[in-house]
Amino acid sequence: MIKNESQHLRVLIANERRDRLELLAQVVTGLGHEVIARSIDVEEVGPVTAREHPDVALVGLGLSSEHALELIEQIVRESTCPVIALLSAEEPAYVCEAAKRGVFAYIVDSGPKELQSAIDITLQRFTEYHNLQGAFGRRAVIEQAKGILMARNSIDANKAFDLLRDHSQHNGNKLADVAAAIVNSHLLLIPQTPQPATAGEVEK
Repeated sequence: MIKNESQHLRVLIANERRDRLELLAQVVTGLGHEVIARSIDVEEVGPVTAREHPDVALVGLGLSSEHALELIEQIVRESTCPVIALLSAEEPAYVCEAAKRGVFAYIVDSGPKELQSAIDITLQRFTEYHNLQGAFGRRAVIEQAKGILMARNSIDANKAFDLLRDHSQHNGNKLADVAAAIVNSHLLLIPQTPQPATAGEVEK
């Protein structure tokens, strides 16, 4: 679900510098959102993120780029929300490293309206990204199910897809759900590899 400007967001903010953290909190609150957590320590930010489930996380670049990168890494590991890096000036090397750690977007120091616009755009792209991931996953399952049907029934890919589609329409189930059921049932039918006999069992 994409949250728009009229909705309140639960925002986690992190920065090595407490003074900038407080300023950012004021900006976020002024935009009508809730600051659910403020973090400085790398050791604390992961557990806080996992507990609070923010809608978006903002990480400012403080005195140490490595500290900021560690904050990003811990938040990304625990969150299901986009993480946005905040910079006071263009820092290409830092942005590149932040991207490797999983940051979804970055913003160079700007006013509240620009920050809100950037957050809105980031949330929209984040949602689209996850929808696309889901689409690729569903397509992979359908292709796997087609391969199973082709092997079982000695048919080509087109006929295998027709079987999937016909079953989906006849039973009122989504094509991806039918494919997943075929894949799961196939995995259950795969015989388990027999365990090697122990020395005692061989003697018996």
